[in-house]
Amino acid sequence: MSRTPPPRRASGAPKPAPGGKPGGAPRGRSGPARAPAPGRPPAARTAPAARQSREDYPTVQAFVAIGANLGEAEAAVKAAMDAIGGIERTVVTARSSLYRSAPVDATGPDFINAVVAVRTGLTAEAFLSELQLLEAQAGRERPFPNAPRTLDLDLLMHGNSVKDTPALTLPHPRMRDRAFVLKPLAEIAPDKVPRAALARVASQVIERIRG
Repeated sequence: MSRTPPPRRASGAPKPAPGGKPGGAPRGRSGPARAPAPGRPPAARTAPAARQSREDYPTVQAFVAIGANLGEAEAAVKAAMDAIGGIERTVVTARSSLYRSAPVDATGPDFINAVVAVRTGLTAEAFLSELQLLEAQAGRERPFPNAPRTLDLDLLMHGNSVKDTPALTLPHPRMRDRAFVLKPLAEIAPDKVPRAALARVASQVIERIRG
């Protein structure tokens, strides 16, 4: 018996979709997921490249008191906050408001004060050297003890370091006696300032001037 040949597809007609059914889902569109072939594991996805962070190194938390009472003191304190964040292996993590206070054991115009918290990979000595360099760049001079200054940067704490050397004492030996240190420090790190310490300096006049 002769067989009738299958009808020929007209020129220009669309090809059957995969699976032999016309009108099937075109490639690239969502459809039922295919199971991996037997014995072949599913293709692994490529993980995105990890982003490099400035904190991809061991760091400790440190606190720096900032003060100025010569020239444009408010601008100098704000600039110092930015400059500290530019120190190598150092990131500023918190900034206090600005405060105005009268000089302590000194004369001259009122000070503008603040405190910043940082994470730094530098040792206490290396970090202090960087702070002193910033003071020098700001025109800091030391003609006599407690002289008015264009910029004063005091390292208050560096991790859990306890030091007493001619170059560096940690924690800062006079920080607990000064409202212009304790008030801004308590603002950004209340766990570092006992209430009793704040009570002892309550009589010292200090004014919060802005955030």
